[in-house]
Amino acid sequence: MNRRALLCMSLASFVWAGSAVPASADIVFLSSKRTLSVKSHRIDGDSIILTLRSGGEVTCDKSLIEKILPDEVPYPEPQPESAQQLQRPDAVLAVDPGLLEQTPYGEIISAMSEAHGVDPMLVRALIQVESNYKARAKSHRGAMGLMQLMPATAREYRVRNPYDPKANIGAGVKHLKSLIDRLGGVPLALAAYNAGEGAVKKFNGIPPYRETRKYVTKILSIARIK
Repeated sequence: MNRRALLCMSLASFVWAGSAVPASADIVFLSSKRTLSVKSHRIDGDSIILTLRSGGEVTCDKSLIEKILPDEVPYPEPQPESAQQLQRPDAVLAVDPGLLEQTPYGEIISAMSEAHGVDPMLVRALIQVESNYKARAKSHRGAMGLMQLMPATAREYRVRNPYDPKANIGAGVKHLKSLIDRLGGVPLALAAYNAGEGAVKKFNGIPPYRETRKYVTKILSIARIK
């Protein structure tokens, strides 16, 4: 393996400091099955030049990169929080499991959850937090539909109409399952669903973002998952 290949593959093991100002970026999927978040990229013949978050550039052979997708989640500098704040998130909802089972789109949720091996209560809780079951919901970041699919996620799962409940839930459950499998557990998958997979890998766990920690705790509480 040449020096360029070693440099590109080793970059995925490094942790770079985030900018204090949220910025767009790219997620690079390497052939080694690792991922890294970079500021931007450009193609130069048979090479791809990656602009690093910390500054500087590195040139990789195209063969070392499987795909590059937009990282549509901003990376603000994490704010320090006390242990008490992290253990006692605000607005954790206590929801009767019986009521949760009576939510809209129950048949679609059950079918998609069973097809992909995901707890349907987890999917119901996620939808409740993400969109409150509003099929036409759209966030200021551009997330769409019941499971608030980001545009890149909708493209990855070939969703033509992200506001169609069946298509949205189908792609959302597939995406959630893939995160669970890759990251090794529900809490980390939820953190990635909220803050991006790159953020979870960057911090080697749930990122120290107040919003993300509250998000994970709230969904686990609603779904009665410990």
